Amino acid sequence: MTPFLLLGLGMAIVLSLVIWLKVHPFLALIIAATVVSFSTPEKSLKSYAENYTQSQKDRGKMTDSSAKQFKDDFAKVSPMKRVVQEFGGGCAKVGLIIAFAALIGKCMLESGAASKVVMVIISLFGEKRVGLAFLCSGFILAVPVFFDTVFYLLIPIAVAMAHRTGGNYLLYVLCIVAGGTMAHSLVPPTPGPLLVAEEIGVDIGAMMIGGLGIGIFTVTFGYFYAKWASKKFKLSPPDLPDDRLSDEGYMPSTFMSFLPVILPVLLVTGGTLHGIFKLEGFEILKVLGDKNLALGISAMVAFFVLYRSCSGDKERLKNSSSDAFSSGAVIVIITAAGAAFGGVLKQTDIATSIGSIEGSQALALPVCFLITALVRTAQGSATVAMITAAPVAAAFASQDLAFHPVYLALAVGCGSKPIPWMNDSGFWVVTKMSGMQEAQTLKTVTPMMSMMGLFGLIVTVLASLILPFQ
Repeated sequence: MTPFLLLGLGMAIVLSLVIWLKVHPFLALIIAATVVSFSTPEKSLKSYAENYTQSQKDRGKMTDSSAKQFKDDFAKVSPMKRVVQEFGGGCAKVGLIIAFAALIGKCMLESGAASKVVMVIISLFGEKRVGLAFLCSGFILAVPVFFDTVFYLLIPIAVAMAHRTGGNYLLYVLCIVAGGTMAHSLVPPTPGPLLVAEEIGVDIGAMMIGGLGIGIFTVTFGYFYAKWASKKFKLSPPDLPDDRLSDEGYMPSTFMSFLPVILPVLLVTGGTLHGIFKLEGFEILKVLGDKNLALGISAMVAFFVLYRSCSGDKERLKNSSSDAFSSGAVIVIITAAGAAFGGVLKQTDIATSIGSIEGSQALALPVCFLITALVRTAQGSATVAMITAAPVAAAFASQDLAFHPVYLALAVGCGSKPIPWMNDSGFWVVTKMSGMQEAQTLKTVTPMMSMMGLFGLIVTVLASLILPFQ
């Protein structure tokens, strides 16, 4: 089978299992990876090994002897072992990061730090600009906390604000979605952008900076759309919930509330800048800038905040940690399964096949966007869509591009936004928690997210032309 047929086979297996048979994404990805691995002809494997070792030698990362040894060892690996090796490699790359991110998110929620972040931002913007405050809160919190959780956290506050101020409730809902959903797909350590960056070989610091940059443009577009839509459509807030999220008495300080979110960004960015500018005497930046260490330090800070919040209640600390790692473990195995699927697809030598198509480099960003959007629309999950499209982006990244490969990852992230509808769990979270009817969500949230993704692609393409960073 040709690489393109193997790619089509793998994607067909994932989509059919997830959509029609409702199989868990982990199992679907592992089955697809196994089928592709066993179906890959020996000719493709030899071609992949030859091209991979040549590229490593060109970069000075392999000698002739080590390249020969790699090809000899690779030829002896069985199809199932290749799946296992890629799965293990995926766990090694993202396992600790996702576990730490899950702990940060849980600790921020339990300690009241997340609520404090929201309240501080609302006080800074004022009640007249509460929508903008929810937009920023959603974006900031969705960096360490998954989108569904961010929405659960913010929607009671939005309801309370709508009742207290008489403000436009639909504007608040759309702003929460616009902010949270873009960070979820563009800024690590959330699993989608994290795995895509790892798959392509993009430094996580570069992905953070790029995601924040593109994110600013997309959420700004989303904000103006939300203001327009909230004037055209009307939505009344549900009854005011009895919720302590608006009670500031139990919350930690502003500094300690923001620290678990800001610290990893600062540390990883510092490590990235050290790698770029080779700053003498600042080797500590390189050490602390390691993504695993940076997230680990931030997780300990968040855990300390929770410790102080619950006055050292050991049972509560244990339960919070257990809940965080239980939810994080599911994300780890799905992400690692995605890495296995992506790894065996790369071993079909799909990169060479794509590179041989005339004009493929010029279409790299739109193609990455389109494939991700098609998978997202078909099966609903933005994360699964990004994981599925990552091997194609990695194939483009192996070519001689005219721009930094981080733009490929950003195009994939933007492509995970269109088109949210009934097969998306987030669609139902927004619909049921906000009090919308399904038709209202389709008229407001669906077009907003889809256009935000398309606008993000346009900005990404323009940025790759103006600031190629090559």
